[in-house]
Amino acid sequence: MMKFNPADNIQDLQYFGEFGGVNPSISDSSTYTFLSAKTMFDTFEGNMEGCYLYSRHSSPSNLYLDRAMAAMEGTETANVSASGMGAITPTLLQLCGAGDHIVSSRTIYGGTYAFLKNFAPRFGIKTTFVDITKLDVVEAAITPETKVLYCETVSNPLLEVADIAGLSKIAKKHNLTLVVDNTFSPLSVSPVKFGADIVIHSLTKYINGSSDTVGGVTCASQDFINQLKDVNSGASMLLGPTMDSMRSASVMKNLRTLHLRIKQHSHNAAYLAERFEKDGIKTVYPGLKSHPSHDLFASMINPEYGFGGMMTLDIGSLAKANALMELMQSRNLGYLAVSLGFYKTLFSAPGTSTSSEIPLEEQAEMGLTDGLIRFSIGLDNDIARTYEMMKTCMRELDLL
Repeated sequence: MMKFNPADNIQDLQYFGEFGGVNPSISDSSTYTFLSAKTMFDTFEGNMEGCYLYSRHSSPSNLYLDRAMAAMEGTETANVSASGMGAITPTLLQLCGAGDHIVSSRTIYGGTYAFLKNFAPRFGIKTTFVDITKLDVVEAAITPETKVLYCETVSNPLLEVADIAGLSKIAKKHNLTLVVDNTFSPLSVSPVKFGADIVIHSLTKYINGSSDTVGGVTCASQDFINQLKDVNSGASMLLGPTMDSMRSASVMKNLRTLHLRIKQHSHNAAYLAERFEKDGIKTVYPGLKSHPSHDLFASMINPEYGFGGMMTLDIGSLAKANALMELMQSRNLGYLAVSLGFYKTLFSAPGTSTSSEIPLEEQAEMGLTDGLIRFSIGLDNDIARTYEMMKTCMRELDLL
């Protein structure tokens, strides 16, 4: 059996533009013509391959990116969307209805948490949030109404690692769908290899990599994607989170360099994490042996892509964290900004930003402290120079 390498699968995709261009032509149309009324009817009924009816349903440009993302994650197909939440919410609403139940990791992106905690109950969908690293706790939360097990490969923002293979066994035992958000670890981890049923990404982050586009994708079986896009009952079709063809083409171009970028992100993050831990700063990075799930993550990753570009430092208080971030930004070390995967380092205090939707008492319970800074480490050429500059900032603020 050939080794699965997601970057090779992306490289092996080759599309020709309409006039022989090396980039596929962008389909800049909202609607498409038919040579016969019968063909239009058959397309609406889902009986025609290769025909397009309306760009909310599908477009040639989006299908190029669909195929590339499916190849990367090893699924039958995929469906791109206008944002990461535009992938997450239709997927969960397609899988669940009134009276159904979801078991979710307690440490997830704040927008996902808010959707499950505050919005999904309007549709009669309940969620139990658990420590995803404790498989016995996960299984104990399952009820006869449970339909979905939801997690992030590497959690936002605490960088906890999900045992996808262990979760898959539980999901199969109870006939659940395992949905994994792989936004923090593209290429590094291929969740389908370990039993995930559906893989989601925010394309906004590493996959696009230039912080100029918002997008998402659901990678799954052909049957499930057909359900999402069904003109009568598909959540993606009816809720309308459609990706624009121009944006889709832009992401497709950036995808070609993802393997190079991920390697550099991982190299730089590992360098900084090792040194700041030695300096006595509380550092969390899956590549450190001190990480509780280091061995698990090491067994899951495609080694050449490393342990990812995300790390956290706990500076002790929100005031100290804010002062450090402001000083680092003034020294051109990066940006005090949310999101991740940019070529420059991004940093934020997640308790008051990307995880602010989570109540303070729940933040405290899961270990999300005021002084925690989440770093998306950039593509710096000389990471040793960056380390010295960051260390200088810390010394000026008496943090070292």
